[in-house]
Amino acid sequence: MTVHAKTALLGSEWMQDLRLEIEDGRISRIEAGVAKQPEDTATDVLLPALGNLHSHAFQRAMAGMTEVRAAGKESFWTWRTLMYRFLDRLTPEQVEAIAALVFMEMQEAGYASVGEFHYVHHQPGGQPYARMSELSQRIFAAADQTGIGLTHLPVLYTYGGVSQEPLAGGQLRFGNDVDQYLALLEECRSTQRHANFDSVVGVAPHSLRATSPADLKTLLANVPSGPVHIHISEQVKEVADVEAALGQRPVAWLLDNSEVNDRWCLIHATHMTDVETMAMARSGAVAGLCPITEANLGDGIFNGAVYVENNGAFGVGSDSNIRISLPEELRTLEYSQRLRDKARTVLVHVEGSVGHTLYTGAARGGAQALGRDAGEIAVGKLADLVAIDRTHPTLCTLKDDQLLDGLCFAAPDGTVTDLWSAGRHMVRDGRHVARDAILPAYRAAVAQLLASA
Repeated sequence: MTVHAKTALLGSEWMQDLRLEIEDGRISRIEAGVAKQPEDTATDVLLPALGNLHSHAFQRAMAGMTEVRAAGKESFWTWRTLMYRFLDRLTPEQVEAIAALVFMEMQEAGYASVGEFHYVHHQPGGQPYARMSELSQRIFAAADQTGIGLTHLPVLYTYGGVSQEPLAGGQLRFGNDVDQYLALLEECRSTQRHANFDSVVGVAPHSLRATSPADLKTLLANVPSGPVHIHISEQVKEVADVEAALGQRPVAWLLDNSEVNDRWCLIHATHMTDVETMAMARSGAVAGLCPITEANLGDGIFNGAVYVENNGAFGVGSDSNIRISLPEELRTLEYSQRLRDKARTVLVHVEGSVGHTLYTGAARGGAQALGRDAGEIAVGKLADLVAIDRTHPTLCTLKDDQLLDGLCFAAPDGTVTDLWSAGRHMVRDGRHVARDAILPAYRAAVAQLLASA
């Protein structure tokens, strides 16, 4: 397969008339300054496609259903109660149909891969399915249908709170002890061997409140390599609970008690002191930021200025999938910093384009977090590529070195024309190739889900 781009971003350089060859899902050859050949797929602006490093696919079906104020103060914790009620009725078939829609929407938005932080394992009430990994199998099936690059992250969720309270209610669908979890993980790895060649299986201890120090140590001893993702320091109450139980704030405790390095992705990490922020940046871990969801849930604002000053790696994810928009995710990240600091261009350390910094930083950080050999256009890398339409009114007047600023801060959704996930050409002329099959299945699944209420 060959692709020709009028303009392409290689590293930090813009190249013209670039021709790129793809073999076995990887970029095998790059030439610049050459004419388009008849067999080439023609594109306008070609970029490395980002990985969406944090998703709970099933929550997409809740979008728009939780924006009502309850008696008293609305918060993350009341939202969570509604989410548990939703889980009481979700079937395997519905999980698959919802995930397929989410993955399709991600690709149409410009994401070539996803980290699916998957914590729904059992039947309502907590009884395991006949095949323990039944719901993980549904995630793999949705990835196969859409062609998205999948990093599957089955979640270890054992307790209802940091003091090891028992699970209750909707949480019962999540629960495994470490031995059960390791058996589940092995089933997922067996599936991975028959999935797309670029699929990855990592691990996800849900949070310090849903596991224990001893269980976390046992899990890491049994999984010495591959991605490790964890929710950390998302909510003020979580920080207070962890500090009361473990004697330290969550990020500080994790850094002091686990070998946190470049295989780790710390999701949210919203409430950190400057000391924690600098230590996390130096660890090599990726900050998994989900600005749209964090804004929607009222989580708070990431300590971005200190983090980038210390060369911290970061990526973005769509988390609750209430809205899947790559440009909006990046602009919300920067705008939150500006509103807090009453300043502009906060996430650029010293000087440079904000859009370029955000986009290329998230491309590299997302690939690292997903254990994916991508994040840039280079020979040997996975062909995770996205093409955008430069003739769009928000982009047509911009010079090459302004394009990513335009994409991040001015462009609406819909500028993506083509997307490749490890060389699989899944979006063409702005539409996913399986859209006509995915949409009716999603609508039917959600109608059935709501009818069961």
